[in-house]
Amino acid sequence: MNSGRLEPPKRRGTRWAALRARAAGAGIATLFGVVIAGASELGLLLFIISGYTLALMVIGIGLALLPVTMAAVRWMCTAGRSIAGQYGVPIDEPYRPAPEHFEDGFAGLIARCRWLLTDPATWRDLLWLLLNAVVGLLCLLPAAVLYYVGEGLVLAAGFWRHLTARGHSRWYGPILVHSPATAFAAACFAVALLAVWLWFAPFVLQLHARFTGALLRPTEAGEMAARVRHLTDTRRDALETQAAELRRIERDLHDGAQARLVAMGLALGAAERQLDKNPEATRRLIADTRAASAAALAELRDLVRGIHPPVLAERGLADALRALALASPLSTRVRVELPGEPSPAIAAAVYFAVSELLTNVLKHAAAEHIELDVRHRAGVLLVRVTDDGRGGADSAGGSGLAGIRRRLATFDGTLSVTSPPGGPTAIDLEVPCVLS
Repeated sequence: MNSGRLEPPKRRGTRWAALRARAAGAGIATLFGVVIAGASELGLLLFIISGYTLALMVIGIGLALLPVTMAAVRWMCTAGRSIAGQYGVPIDEPYRPAPEHFEDGFAGLIARCRWLLTDPATWRDLLWLLLNAVVGLLCLLPAAVLYYVGEGLVLAAGFWRHLTARGHSRWYGPILVHSPATAFAAACFAVALLAVWLWFAPFVLQLHARFTGALLRPTEAGEMAARVRHLTDTRRDALETQAAELRRIERDLHDGAQARLVAMGLALGAAERQLDKNPEATRRLIADTRAASAAALAELRDLVRGIHPPVLAERGLADALRALALASPLSTRVRVELPGEPSPAIAAAVYFAVSELLTNVLKHAAAEHIELDVRHRAGVLLVRVTDDGRGGADSAGGSGLAGIRRRLATFDGTLSVTSPPGGPTAIDLEVPCVLS
């Protein structure tokens, strides 16, 4: 009985929450529509300026103006891509990478202009600016509908009386408002238009996002070139990381286990020479050698663990991450939702990435608590490490985050950092993979 009474209010609350979310989304879409419409006319002005700049290149003045003009064009088109991404059409930047170095003087200016003008994305940007001067104005429709809704509600609320008292009548849609009955009908029509606006406003922005994606996304050739560049960069990073790892292993073997084994050989040689003359000294040498062999074995085990942890191979990624959390001296809460296991290479990359993140928190964050959240959604392994430390982590500041990013990039993975001064810090790892 009690549960039966509680269910309808819960459903009603859910409906109201959904309606509020829909209204907020429509309001934001209306605001974006006004911004897009205004920016579209600025884009038309920028298109005209670009045309004049191209024309002035005949007499040389345009050579100096073109880089500045194209920078403004690319900034506006990047903003358009960003808004399109908010409405379900993510668009990567299509531009060709700039040469590593431009010469000084006139030759460098010509090379920069040649790089801009030979990039197909430059001309697609200009075409988008021209067409968006018309298409962008359509984004004013949600604001126009919302204004018309307000006009109808004001008219129905009593303003019609002032109009009829002066001998005027006012049409609102198909309704001539001149009496309480027609005012009520106008109010109903306004509410119906409000319901239309709730669905119409985001739809208009989605259509504009598709228009933007059709013109400003990379071409197939551009996507292939970007993919080749990405693979080249990640291959180089992977080779450099592998070479650095081999140098570390060689150094650890040379300075650790190898030195101990050499010392053990010398100690055994000394024990052999003193075996008959001084049995007591020989016994001490053998005992020291046994202790040295145990230390060398421990170092070799640590070295192997650094290459591929046994717990990862024996118990899987989830238990390996829990073991890392248990080994941390900080209070660490772990949530792992993995219905399967990633490939060994990806599991090792994620394990060492999390291990380094936990070490960074311990060394630099002055934190007391850590949260480790691991899950797999839509073909992507998601890892979040959160701490309550001082914040201010920067992947470009030499903190080791750049190395983790390079390690994950080998598998098309990404690392993002949210770390305002004062904390908290949240680091997200995303690695596309299929679980077995």
